[in-house]
Amino acid sequence: MCDELLPDGQFRGWADRVAAALAAERPGEEFRYANLAVRGKLIGQIHAEQVDRAAAMNAQLVTLAGGLNDVLRPGCDVAEVRRLLGLAATTLLAGDGTGPGSTVVMFTSTDPTRRLAGSVRLLPAILEMKAFVEGLAGQHPEVLVVDLFSAPCFDDRRLWAEDRLHLSPEGHRRVAAAVLEALGRPAGFDWRAPLPPAAPRGRAERLHSDLRWLRVHLGPWIGRRLTGRSSGDHRPPKRAELLPYEG
Repeated sequence: MCDELLPDGQFRGWADRVAAALAAERPGEEFRYANLAVRGKLIGQIHAEQVDRAAAMNAQLVTLAGGLNDVLRPGCDVAEVRRLLGLAATTLLAGDGTGPGSTVVMFTSTDPTRRLAGSVRLLPAILEMKAFVEGLAGQHPEVLVVDLFSAPCFDDRRLWAEDRLHLSPEGHRRVAAAVLEALGRPAGFDWRAPLPPAAPRGRAERLHSDLRWLRVHLGPWIGRRLTGRSSGDHRPPKRAELLPYEG
């Protein structure tokens, strides 16, 4: 979400950026890419709806990002999130059983505590999930971890969209670069580097921004939680089949 718009009206996103970079390494060769992600999904939904489908594709590379939507919700069962995320990873590592399985790229969450008021309550669960993902990588050499938690550049509000939960185009650009670095590609730029200093915002501007966020984003988010709905309900995957990528 919240990246540049493609000609078909969909957001570009960091995964598309990674696919474009990998495809560019193989001019004249077929490069196939699928994107099964759907916004707002919980780890149970990812495990039930996406993981077996992804494993059946027997792709060489899979990125797996899940669990943060669970952690954002009060009363999250972090042990269950860990269990399902671990099952998802091991299923993808095995692939469809006929080949070597996939390399799986996983992520640690950014640290929200310096940019989002009230997010300190999330930190124990985020740290628990970080340790779990790093532990999986320690057990499985085919699991690569993109460590966003340790990158202070993500404290900058300019790396986030207006809703303060999804990445801005610059945020997507940096996550794509971080994934490519984890895959051993030479860095095109230092994705951890801070942006140039921003012009200071006055109190009135900050208040206006906060009130708009409460009205446009936080209020509807709470409403969906209370009614058991998700922003991803009835949305299909962006790219449901492993098809040739043409840029």
